[in-house]
Amino acid sequence: MKQFSIFSKYFKGDPWLWITTFMISFIGILAVYSAITPLATQKKVINELFLGKHILMILLGFVMMFFMHRVDYRILGTLSIFAIWLCVPLLIYTLLQGVNIHNASRWLRLPIINLTFQPSDFAKIALIIYVARQLSVKQKNIKDFYATFLPIIFWIAIICGLIAPMNLSTASMLFLVCFILMFIGRISLLHLALIVCISAVGLIGLFKVSPRSETWQKRIESYLYEDSFQSEQAKIAVATSGFLGKGPGKSTQKYLLPQPYNDFIFAIIIEEYGLIGALLVLFLYLFFTYRAILVVNKLRDKIFGTLLVIGLSLNICLQALVNMGVAVNVLPVTGLALPMLSMGGTSILFNAIAIGIIISISREAEENNNTTLSNLRQEKPLEGFKNLPHDFSQGHERRVNKPL
Repeated sequence: MKQFSIFSKYFKGDPWLWITTFMISFIGILAVYSAITPLATQKKVINELFLGKHILMILLGFVMMFFMHRVDYRILGTLSIFAIWLCVPLLIYTLLQGVNIHNASRWLRLPIINLTFQPSDFAKIALIIYVARQLSVKQKNIKDFYATFLPIIFWIAIICGLIAPMNLSTASMLFLVCFILMFIGRISLLHLALIVCISAVGLIGLFKVSPRSETWQKRIESYLYEDSFQSEQAKIAVATSGFLGKGPGKSTQKYLLPQPYNDFIFAIIIEEYGLIGALLVLFLYLFFTYRAILVVNKLRDKIFGTLLVIGLSLNICLQALVNMGVAVNVLPVTGLALPMLSMGGTSILFNAIAIGIIISISREAEENNNTTLSNLRQEKPLEGFKNLPHDFSQGHERRVNKPL
């Protein structure tokens, strides 16, 4: 009990959000340690070198979570405007001069520390915060096409349009999250239908001009007609796993699967930990989303906080579901990783920031509820009758004081 009180003293907000994130990260450490064996062999280094880097990023992620959960989330609404403007030149520069990995220019290399990061990870958080903020402050004119709809859809189109040519899966996921936020935020259904039509036309045009259109087409064709090499190896990993799996570190498909420590790490988890491991990972992400929904219920009339929790938690949960769907061949191959579980660099930090924001909102929701409950307990028994009509109050007092 003493240890728990110390924990609650410094780590505010919903404790289950902390615990769930820790469990996901711990499972990720176990899975990454096994999955990086082929990469370590190729680079002629020990597994612990890559594992140490992954653990370091996880620790930095929890530091960022702790910092963000202490920040007033309302400040982020104002900062999102500047963040959106910063995203545009970063994404343009990445598109033109970014580091090309696996035939995709998605990364920028940070000088001095020699660390790569995807500006799209930063853009996702910035855009979700911006959309949530705009929807909250413009509720009085929410159906206005020029005052509300255009400013929001303009930035969604710009950010998603700059991400899509090299990372269609991330852009599509971000667009879907923003679309759901606009629906919940009461944007006109006619305007939403217009978005769908324009997006469909834009997607068709993107398939014709993007340098990665051939890759996207092959992925769709292999999903519809025949298994790609990646999907086939992932299916073998799933089929040979059994109920309890082969055991930690005993995966054989990690030597054949491309990037088993990232895009297909869920297949490695199934192979080594079986159906039990797969269901546990799925449960943790769904439980995280459930706890976030409970935070929304406590916020009551705080529209910005509500939309922000929904947007950030949906972004994490949907990304996880897509990654798992790819691993079991339910969805075509994408480049989306498992949040806080796959091996990554700055992507872990940005996911941790998003989780920290959610916990920050849950912290305020709990503090407000505790304050309200404390005030109710401090009220005198008949104090609530002071605001009632005079005659009724007197009548009540007569009934209370009347002898039996």
